[in-house]
Amino acid sequence: MRTICCIFNFAPHYRQAIYQLMDKELSCDFYFGDQPETPIRPMDVNTLKGYRGNVKNLRLFSHFYWQRNILRLLRKPYGTYLMTGEIYNLALWTFLFAARLHHKKVYLWTHGWYGRENRWKKFVKKLLFRQAEGVFLYGEYARNLMIKNGFPPVRLHCIANSLNYDCQKSIRRTLTHTDIYTRMFNNTLPTCIYVGRLQESKRLDLLIQAIAILKQQGRRHCNLLIVGDGKSRDALTEQVRKEHIEEQVRFYGPCYEEKELAELFYNASVCVSPGNVGLTALHALSYGCPVITHGTFEEQMPEFEAITEGKTGAFFRKDSIEDMALTIETWLAKAPSTQEVETTCFEVIDKKWNPYYQVELLKHVLK
Repeated sequence: MRTICCIFNFAPHYRQAIYQLMDKELSCDFYFGDQPETPIRPMDVNTLKGYRGNVKNLRLFSHFYWQRNILRLLRKPYGTYLMTGEIYNLALWTFLFAARLHHKKVYLWTHGWYGRENRWKKFVKKLLFRQAEGVFLYGEYARNLMIKNGFPPVRLHCIANSLNYDCQKSIRRTLTHTDIYTRMFNNTLPTCIYVGRLQESKRLDLLIQAIAILKQQGRRHCNLLIVGDGKSRDALTEQVRKEHIEEQVRFYGPCYEEKELAELFYNASVCVSPGNVGLTALHALSYGCPVITHGTFEEQMPEFEAITEGKTGAFFRKDSIEDMALTIETWLAKAPSTQEVETTCFEVIDKKWNPYYQVELLKHVLK
């Protein structure tokens, strides 16, 4: 019997690398909730030696749910539990209380604080997270907010996030600059890239307007490649036509081939994410591509912390088309050399945003 029991709400495909490393280095047993209401592709859980089964996520009301049969895991001879820290999982509240009675340690892996919590959410989060032995957070921003809200720093651990680091690093070594965008757009303008779902929350309409402003005002022409698919594609295509920038914008469609994505990122001048940036930031930086996104951090995902202003990207005022256009223009005109940017982007990922950093922290805290 392994001594660490992991109970997570889901097993997304982008977590496969860290879970496999935990399986190898920490000898964890894994239990996963079934498919949530999200289009995220699940990983193949059978690649984990420690996979022990799924637990049913029973939807109750609103965002609340119950993870069925997790309380029985307290009767097994685990000393430590690592769980997804969601306030809406009502079974988690019961589990934390029962774990104290069984003298078991429970650690939570969670976003923690965003900075936009109302009074009710602050109260509930404090109540939940204080029941845990420790809390693993994706970023220092959340950690600092929780310290300000009275949590002991020693119990808060910044675990960052990661993608398929080994695969991406192997591809990185083979990359060379190509004429892919010269052939695609039939010009030599710098190219901005967006990779992700095409939906209203991503605010691609603002990005298209920003590209149009740069053209109309004669400031700095640039191309835009949009990689992905979604409900907004038709509306965005029509917007490009109305803005008269068809020659500068291409819709690439969905792409899941890592080598193909690597070439697109590596040869782009900058990745622009007008809405929340999330894991796209790590994906772009992994291939030496800097990132521009909005600077309202309480509305961001934790991965924004991988961006350093003027070195690995830049921030603009949220929902400001003019400031986004100015930020893109400034970066394209005054960014460090391509080689310097690539090196700095690689260093950011190699230092912290990878599964080896994560598993070493887990070892240090849990063992």
